Amino acid sequence: MLERQLRRYHPRFQGAVCALATRHSRVADLATSFPALLFALAVPRPGLDAARALAHVIDGRALAEVAAAADVPMWLRKLPPEAFARPIPRLPDGELFRRHIANHLPRSRKLSPAWLQIVARVAELAHEPAAVWIAREFLREPRHVNPERLRLVSLWSWFSSQPATLGHYLIDKPWTPDVHIGPALAAADDWRTMIDLHVNLGYRPIADMWLKPARVAGYDFLPLSSIVAITDEAVAMSNCVRTYGNLLARNRSRLWSVQRDGARVATLELGFRCGDPLPCIVQLKGAGNASASRELWWAARQWLNTHDFSQINLERRACDRRPLDRTTWLSLWRPYWLAKRRLPEWLPIAPSLRALSAL
Repeated sequence: MLERQLRRYHPRFQGAVCALATRHSRVADLATSFPALLFALAVPRPGLDAARALAHVIDGRALAEVAAAADVPMWLRKLPPEAFARPIPRLPDGELFRRHIANHLPRSRKLSPAWLQIVARVAELAHEPAAVWIAREFLREPRHVNPERLRLVSLWSWFSSQPATLGHYLIDKPWTPDVHIGPALAAADDWRTMIDLHVNLGYRPIADMWLKPARVAGYDFLPLSSIVAITDEAVAMSNCVRTYGNLLARNRSRLWSVQRDGARVATLELGFRCGDPLPCIVQLKGAGNASASRELWWAARQWLNTHDFSQINLERRACDRRPLDRTTWLSLWRPYWLAKRRLPEWLPIAPSLRALSAL
């Protein structure tokens, strides 16, 4: 029976586990009574000295005392040997967490390794309630929980509980424990869009909008030159102009609101097409991206043609030549750095496109 139980451990670590189990009968008993503890002693995570915990086992100390010495939560006792495919990371072990996580332990041996790593990752990046939440959601819809998306979802859930931060201010739909993974991913993506807009444009309005505001044929052409103006337009017109931070920062696009008698009727995008070095109307859409009328298109063309393009700075910036706004970047992430007491490699103090795209 012992041999059969030991063979259930991951092939890569079976040798180490078996070698440790042969050292003493009490150590071998852990294969059945506490598979996670045996694994943690045989394959300790970096920085963990398992010698004291191992001595406790041989001395016949209580499992709880041994587990504490090995920094292994007691709630892991219910997980099968198949759950451990790499050294066990640090995991929450508070009383409230133990009660909640007990309701979401995996029954599938196949899902156990991924479940454990996902719970540990979210606990590290976010907080204990989010770790319990992702434990539930992974068991409910495992195919929808992509490990590569955990970083963004964890940050979103963490800032959802930090009301005095810029990160919280940028959240439209905050995380709650009852949200399902699909809506959570969508809300986190919306939050990332707002982050992108803010770190690309910063706090200052766009100084050069290429063209000038004017009234033509009863329509007012008004610049969307600030984050507030762009966000208000996106909400009022149900469109995606909040995703234009990159293009605006690189001087490749400009956004305008078209209004009549104070009411918004369309959103206009200026940009470049088909190798033309001069800007043209790329898009002119009504609310919800509805088609604009022929009359409105004619007014927009007239407005465009009143300008002297030779006087406009149309130099377009390459991706590597447009710095992100450092002040916004620091203001955004400083609360997270301080709370976690570290600067993650993937979230450096210097803003970068690589770090932004890795969220």
